[in-house]
Amino acid sequence: MSDKSILVIGTYDTKDDELGYLAGVVRNQGGQVVTMDVSVLGDPSKPTDYSKHTVAEEGGSSIAAAIASGDENHAMQIMANGAALLTSRLYAEGKFDGMIVLGGTMGTDLALDVCSALPLGVPKYIVSTVAFSPLIPPERLAADTQMILWAGGLYGLNSVCKASLSQAAGAVLGAARAVEKPELNKPLIGMTSLGKSALRYMVPLKPALEERGYEVAVFHATGMGGRAFENLAEQGAFACVFDFCTQELGNFVHGSNISAGADRLTNAGLHGTPQVVAPGCYDLVDIVGWQPLPDKWAEHPKHSHNRLLTSIVLNDDERKLVAQAHSAQLAKAKGPVALLLPEHGLGEWDREGADLHDKMGLEKFLLEIQATKPANVEVHLIDAHINDALFAEYALKIFDAWRSDGLIAN
Repeated sequence: MSDKSILVIGTYDTKDDELGYLAGVVRNQGGQVVTMDVSVLGDPSKPTDYSKHTVAEEGGSSIAAAIASGDENHAMQIMANGAALLTSRLYAEGKFDGMIVLGGTMGTDLALDVCSALPLGVPKYIVSTVAFSPLIPPERLAADTQMILWAGGLYGLNSVCKASLSQAAGAVLGAARAVEKPELNKPLIGMTSLGKSALRYMVPLKPALEERGYEVAVFHATGMGGRAFENLAEQGAFACVFDFCTQELGNFVHGSNISAGADRLTNAGLHGTPQVVAPGCYDLVDIVGWQPLPDKWAEHPKHSHNRLLTSIVLNDDERKLVAQAHSAQLAKAKGPVALLLPEHGLGEWDREGADLHDKMGLEKFLLEIQATKPANVEVHLIDAHINDALFAEYALKIFDAWRSDGLIAN
């Protein structure tokens, strides 16, 4: 199999041996390699397919300008801009099938821009000394970015880093051969949720929407899932969204590391995509379960979901901030917004008789979100719980009306 080409990007002046090893593994597995140099100061041992000068010029600048800036951050941003634009163009021209970038913090910073320039379904791998690190903000991750920790890879080849590099080379080539790219022959609906123990509306909604001729993608709203949802919404991938688990917005408001970014609940609206929204699990903030409990949560009720995740139960004032944040984000929408407010609860654990049932707290939250809601948002109070059949039926009723009005593509 020699039909797949992999674009290998890195600073060939400082990581020539490592990038050459990576390319060699791809070739030994039957793949082809296209090389791109994003160095600034030095030069590779032999010419790459796309030189650092080509990269800088693609972004409307030059290596001379990068050097003259005297600032490594500014210089690398010149290269990142050029690399992202060049990579996007080369893919559109059919020059490669998958992409891999190698780097430390500088290379990873650039790699995140390059990955975001490629559409969903193009294998995009980052081999990084800071893979999975909190240094990487969620809003910079493309929906299907893959990261591999580059162990022992700070300086020079060794048996430890070769283990990482060889796996990465095999992974990107295998992905290019195996990937089933989105066909997009049906309009796509984006939906957010948690597991069925907390939120279950997707069980009736998914088949009902599929019967109407739509494809449905459900995103797990635990930080990275919401990030992928927002990333695709920004690209205009969805015909409509059923954003019924917005807990990540509360996480962000209250400073949790489990975040989908500051733009949660905005990108569909900014693109003009119709939104049916409900503040599912509004009363909880998820925090990293294995870290020490922050002092601010010491007196709050909490639930350890597993060793990774702990849920904090918010008080009335904290819930008001979440309500206000929903209103502020939805005010940015350029398309239709229906905000569904189930009056009997927004998560299975707050249903009457359940451990987190708080009738007064729910009422105060609903009053606050109605009091602050922007003029562009239609509010629908529903005499049901979010997991009741009536809630899903109500959401479908709005969806069908929008379809009839031509607001949603068929």
